Formats: sequence, structure tokens, C-alpha cells
Amino acid sequence: MKRILQVFILILVLAFSVTPSSAGQETDSCAEKGIIVKNMTMLDLWYKKNGGDCFIWVHDQVFFMKPEDVIEIFSDLTCKTSYCGKKTTYKDFKSFDKNGDCLVRILPNCDIADM
Repeated sequence: MKRILQVFILILVLAFSVTPSSAGQETDSCAEKGIIVKNMTMLDLWYKKNGGDCFIWVHDQVFFMKPEDVIEIFSDLTCKTSYCGKKTTYKDFKSFDKNGDCLVRILPNCDIADM
């Protein structure tokens, strides 16, 4: 009986040591599809993703932001006049997504808010 108890305890110890603990691990539910960013400024804006081409971002339209992306938002069609004053990263947008639905919006004066 003592031997069976020892084997059982050994199996339990091995089972818990081999299985990775999920405590402290936070998964990013938005990483695969990206965060949806909606233009709620009442203005048509323009943006560059990862230093690429300049695209129009019509009021009430969205674009997707992936973890590797860096966005610059502009107020002119030549992408010379910055609207937000700095490059915005995925982490910036993710920090405003309080309810975890991967939706944020840009309000006037480049204020970012959860949707």
C-alpha cells in the first residue's frame, strides 16, 4: 500500500511539473486579427502604415492594426502634416481597449478611446 501511495505522489508531481502553468500568462486576443481603429474625428484623415504609402481614412471608416504595425496619421493628402503628432503603435491602441473587443476609435484632437 505504501508503494502505491509513493507511485501516486510521484505521478502527481510529474504531472504538475510537466504541464506549463497558465498563471501569469496573458494572451492577446487581438493579435491575430488586429485591433480595429475607427475614424470618429468628423474629418477625413490620411495615414501611413509602417512608413508605406499614404491612404485616405474617411470619417467613420476603419483600418486594422496588427502587433507589428506602426501608424502615422495625417490631416493632409500628401501625408506631410501630422494629425496625431507621433507614430502610434499597436501597444498604444491596445492600451485603450478596456473591454477586450479589439475596437478603438480616434476622436478629435487625436484622442484615443475604447469602443
